[in-house]
Amino acid sequence: MTTPLESLIASGTKLWLDSIDPDLVATNRAQGATGATSNPIIVGDLIKTGRFDDRLATLMDEGFDDETVAWQVTNLLVKEAQEVFSDVHEKTRGNDGYVSFELDPLLEDVECKLSTEERAAEYIELGKKWAAGQSNRMIKVPATPGGLAALEELVAAGITVNVTLIFSERQYQAARDAVWRGAQRRDSLDNFKSVYSIFVSRIDVYTAKHVAELSEAAQGMVGIVNAQRLWQDNQAFWADKKLPLDQEIIFASTGTKNPNDPPQKYVAALAGSDIQTNPPATNDAIQKIDGLTFERAVDQLPPQEVLDDIDAKVDFTKMEETLMEEGLAKFADPQKALLALIAEKRSTLQAAK
Repeated sequence: MTTPLESLIASGTKLWLDSIDPDLVATNRAQGATGATSNPIIVGDLIKTGRFDDRLATLMDEGFDDETVAWQVTNLLVKEAQEVFSDVHEKTRGNDGYVSFELDPLLEDVECKLSTEERAAEYIELGKKWAAGQSNRMIKVPATPGGLAALEELVAAGITVNVTLIFSERQYQAARDAVWRGAQRRDSLDNFKSVYSIFVSRIDVYTAKHVAELSEAAQGMVGIVNAQRLWQDNQAFWADKKLPLDQEIIFASTGTKNPNDPPQKYVAALAGSDIQTNPPATNDAIQKIDGLTFERAVDQLPPQEVLDDIDAKVDFTKMEETLMEEGLAKFADPQKALLALIAEKRSTLQAAK
């Protein structure tokens, strides 16, 4: 009997895991997942379990400071996940089987005094450092002014990028165009791969709060419509480029935020193409629904009256500004928390000696 996640994959979706927990990676790989992604929250939650205290102690004994320990642990965990998906990467000749590695979120901290150009230079340097020698690692860069300014150089240098924190058409197109400029500077396009992470459910949290006048049919659908439209834009742009590898949308933030929504709401609406990075809890909840099957729906937009209502009432520029402001706080704060956690662990581990 086909499981819900197997039917999702059969619909044409690549299933990636929003975690690099070694246990969850193994479980989800067995369920059909073919990639994963990382961020400081995930790393911090893993460290809190105490399962990696030995690794932390070893790094601390080698004299590394808290920041270096944080990056070394992240690098090790991402590498282990890469090994799990390396067979997929090999089998698909580089079209799948990746694990995303997020660059320093503190570059987007409100207290960071660097200019856009200086931030871009940092992203380029860090991207080259953490991509070196890693065939199935994606370097995750945010669609901020500094991140967007770094993309052309990163891609020209042969690095595979995952552009994250995308909420709007403006961000997506700026990212895609910069990536394509970089790709055209390469000697060969054989290994050129890029993905664009569109955040979905956060948009519906925004409209519930700021666009209460939406009709009942449109409220809670803006995140889906936005993602479907960007998917269509992406399909159209790359259609005539005749590239060996797919340049894809990642549907991110697919876990529901509204307790009245079924767990499969976003997963079902975006099934059928490209990549979904689902939270472990979403995959678990979906797997427990007896008889649930997914069919291609990513290219089926809601009725015209719903689209008209959304277009009349949602200011997408204002939405992007608000969500980016919130998103950057959620981006930088977990890195600060991770560094504080490692400092705390250092004290605990040293006291235990």
